[in-house]
Amino acid sequence: MSELKFFHGCLKVVNLTFATTIALNLWIYPSFAGDPFRRSQPHKIGDRTEAAFNAIFQQGNYDQAQEYLQKSIVDEPNEPLAYALKASLAYSNQDLASLKQYSRKTLAAGQRLITQDSLRGNLYTGVGHFLEGAVILLNDGTANGISQAFIKLTKVYEHLDKAEAIDANDPELNLIKGYMNLMLAVNLPLVSPQQAIEKLEKNAAPKYLVERGIALAYRDLKRYSQALEYVNRAIKSTSENPEIYYLKAQILHEKGKQENNQNLIKDAIAHFEIALNKKSQLPATLVKQIEYEHNLAKSRLNNIK
Repeated sequence: MSELKFFHGCLKVVNLTFATTIALNLWIYPSFAGDPFRRSQPHKIGDRTEAAFNAIFQQGNYDQAQEYLQKSIVDEPNEPLAYALKASLAYSNQDLASLKQYSRKTLAAGQRLITQDSLRGNLYTGVGHFLEGAVILLNDGTANGISQAFIKLTKVYEHLDKAEAIDANDPELNLIKGYMNLMLAVNLPLVSPQQAIEKLEKNAAPKYLVERGIALAYRDLKRYSQALEYVNRAIKSTSENPEIYYLKAQILHEKGKQENNQNLIKDAIAHFEIALNKKSQLPATLVKQIEYEHNLAKSRLNNIK
């Protein structure tokens, strides 16, 4: 189960790092057309794809992101990030057929891009292999698919290493690889969690996704005070995104359970409700999970003496 958990966990990188503000003037850094990762020397990504990325990760508006992506794959058909985002949304909607389709398209677009932009081409070739590995596990299960999935994982890191050889400090590369390394560090004892956190914080961008990823890592490591510190930082620049309040609610709930603290549980419930106030723009499966955890928190509050 640990391997399957790792692949499922890493797939969140697509949902968190493509993996997804409508208003680009809300961007926390000076904006460069089509590149949400770099403050200088932007790469050519595309305005539609950037808008979809911002819709998911700054505003948590998945319906709006779908609209942008429909235009992106027409206007920017060679951009692998657009297909990775489509794969992300398919995973969120539990649409395995579309996940398979857009995983393949991510890989193909990444391979084509290598001749024009070797760093991003290799990066998304690695992402495409990763997505295809996840599809194998989802289709075949751990017992039948694990050997093929790990062949894919080898290819993932082969291409990430090629991208790193071009520019080890590239923020887009470090965001994606950093999330993968965090998931690996948390779920399998092969990477130092603290080293993964430090590298992500030092080299990756945009900053709010770095802070969100570190909050997730500290949550899973049960270091809830540090998790709260980083999720509060992320909220400052993504205050419209219901998912960031959901993450804070989870952290508060776990900290409240750990300390048997009624006030923390109450605060968690309030943050679950902030997230649910915008449930219309979130995937139905995510809304169902937030509602489930919200009810758990309310039940726990009633049981705390």
